[in-house]
Amino acid sequence: MLWNGWGDPARATPLPDTVTGLLRELLGVKPRAAASVPLEEIDVPGPPLEEAARRALEAAVGDRADGVRTDAETRIRHTRGKSTPDLLRMRTGDTADAPAAVVLPDGHDEVLAVLEACAEHGLALVPFGGGTSVVGGLAPGRRGTFVALDPRRMNRLLDLDEISRTATLQPGLRAPEAEALLAEHGYTLGHFPQSYEWATIGGFAATRSSGQASAGYGRFDEMVLGLTVATPEGTLDTGRAPRSAAGPDLRQLVLGSEGAFGVITSVTVRVRPVPEVRRYEGWRFASFEEGAAALRRLAQDGPRPTVLRLSDETETLIGLAQPDAIGTFPKRQDAGCLAVLGFEGTEHDTAHRRAGAAAVLRASGGVLAGEEPGERWAHGRYSAPYLRDSLLDAGALAETLETATYWSRVPALYAAVRGALTGTLTEAGTPPLVLCHISHVYENGASLYFTVVCAQGEDPVAHWTRAKHAANEAILAAGGTITHHHGVGTDHRDWYVREAGPLGIGALRAVKRSLDPAGLLSPGVLLPED
Repeated sequence: MLWNGWGDPARATPLPDTVTGLLRELLGVKPRAAASVPLEEIDVPGPPLEEAARRALEAAVGDRADGVRTDAETRIRHTRGKSTPDLLRMRTGDTADAPAAVVLPDGHDEVLAVLEACAEHGLALVPFGGGTSVVGGLAPGRRGTFVALDPRRMNRLLDLDEISRTATLQPGLRAPEAEALLAEHGYTLGHFPQSYEWATIGGFAATRSSGQASAGYGRFDEMVLGLTVATPEGTLDTGRAPRSAAGPDLRQLVLGSEGAFGVITSVTVRVRPVPEVRRYEGWRFASFEEGAAALRRLAQDGPRPTVLRLSDETETLIGLAQPDAIGTFPKRQDAGCLAVLGFEGTEHDTAHRRAGAAAVLRASGGVLAGEEPGERWAHGRYSAPYLRDSLLDAGALAETLETATYWSRVPALYAAVRGALTGTLTEAGTPPLVLCHISHVYENGASLYFTVVCAQGEDPVAHWTRAKHAANEAILAAGGTITHHHGVGTDHRDWYVREAGPLGIGALRAVKRSLDPAGLLSPGVLLPED
C-alpha cells in the first residue's frame, strides 16, 4: 500500500487532458504549490517506546526478531488511514499520529499477551488491518504514546464446514487472500467493497463493511455467524448458532465497534458456492428520481440483482459511473442516469432474474444500454481511489461521504447533502462538483454515496472539514444515518453521539468500561473519552 496515497503505485495514472482542463476552467483548480515530502525525508516524532514496555511487547509475541517494529518507515506506514485529510497531511510530512511501535502477533493468545503488556505499561493500542479507514479510525483521539497492532501474521483459514457452509477466518487475511483460500474449495464470501484489494477480514467486521454486491450477498455483518475477541479483561466468544433467542446478540455489539471494545481474532462467516456465471449490464433513465423508483421496485418486489446501483445525472455525465472511462462524456442520447446491474449464480437462475428485472426496469422507464457499461464498471470497480490520488496530484480537493435512509426520505436527504456541500464550498470561493450514486439498496431504503471535487483553497484540510461538518449536520437534520458503511472513527464520532442519544451512548460506555476498564483500546474512536 502506497504510504501517502492509495494502493499499488504502479496503477496510478495521470488525469486525461479533458479532465484537467475541466478542473481548471470550471472549478479554478491550480497546480499544487509543492511536491509531496519524500518518505526518506520525513522525521517521525517521539516519544520513543520505553525500553521496559518494548521488552514486554517482545515477550508477548514470543521474542521474534521482527515481532515489534519501531523503525521510521514501519511507523509511517501505520500512521492514520486513507481519507483525503489523512493523505494531505502525509504529503506534507505530518506524522504527529505515528505509533511508537507496531506489534505483529501470531494468534489469539499472543494478542491477549500484547493487551496485558499494554495494560501493565499504560499503552494505548489501535488495531491496524489494511489501513483503509477513511473516517479517522486508525489514530487515537488523544495525544500520547500508543502502539499499532497489525494482524498480518494472522492470515489463515482456520476451518471450513462444507455441510453448514461456514468458514472461520483470521482477521489479518486481506480480502483477495480470503477469496483465494475459499475458492480452492469452491466457495466465495461475495464481499467486494471498493477497498477489497487491501482491506482485511477483521476490518470488515469491525466497521460493518458493505460490499458492492450487497444486493445479492448482503452486508458483511449479515455474513458473520461468530466472533472471537481478545479484550484486556479476557476472551469474548460469540455465536453458537446461526440465530438464537438467548438474549441480545453479542455479535452485533462487536460488529461495528471499530477496535474500541477488543481485538477481533477470528471471524466465522457463511460462504456460498462460487457462481457459475457473472453478468453485468447498464440501464439508462431520464432522471435520478425515475431511476431510484425503479431500484426501489426491484429491492422491494424483486427479482433482486446481485449488484444494483444508480448514478445521478452529474456522476453519469462526468463518467464516474465507470471510473476507467472518466472524461469520456456520454453522447446526447446516452444522457440521464446510468444504472449498473450485476447477476451472479447458476446459468438458469441468472437468466431468470435478468429477464424479470428487465421487465421491471422497462416498465419503470429504463432503456437497456447493453453489457458494455456494466462490464466496464466491473473492470474498473476498484479504480476510484486511484482517481482520487490523481485529482490530489493535479491540485484538486476530492473526497467522498455516504449516508442512508428510508426510501421515502431519499429525495430530501439527497437535496440536503448536495445543498450543504455546494453552499459551503461556494461561499468559500471554491464552487464544487457534487456527484452521487445509490450504492446499496434494501427493501426499506438505500444508501447515498457522494463524491465532491473542488479547488483545494489555502488550507485544504480545514476547507474540507468545514464542508464535511455542514454535510454531517444536513444528514442528521434530514433523518439520515451519519454513516452507512465507512464507519464512525473520530470523524463521525460527535454526530454519532447525537444520533445514538445520551442513553444509548451511556450503555456503550458501560460496555467499554466492562471490557476495557483502563480505556486502552482505540481511545476516542467511536466513543468520546470520559
